Amino acid sequence: MSQSEKTIENKIKRYLDSIGAWHIKTHGNMFSRAGTPDIIACFRGKFIAIEVKKPGGVVSELQKAQIKLIRMAGGIAFVTTSVEETKRYLEEHNIV
Repeated sequence: MSQSEKTIENKIKRYLDSIGAWHIKTHGNMFSRAGTPDIIACFRGKFIAIEVKKPGGVVSELQKAQIKLIRMAGGIAFVTTSVEETKRYLEEHNIV
């Protein structure tokens, strides 16, 4: 049985806590930019935006556009389906 996005998000937030990263869970509303990734973090001076999907989840065009804009601005932005995948991404990109 696959985990819910909320469960995956919580595991990622616990991982971010364990490495000493600052982070916040975003909630889409009329005051936020559409497509903003689920978790915004800062670690060792790096801006990190994480879009969380359960396995098989679909990334919207707005989400893809926001990830591209963050990358163009020099931030790190990616889509993940697990805490393990998140750790791998951050390690492979020399963030942790």
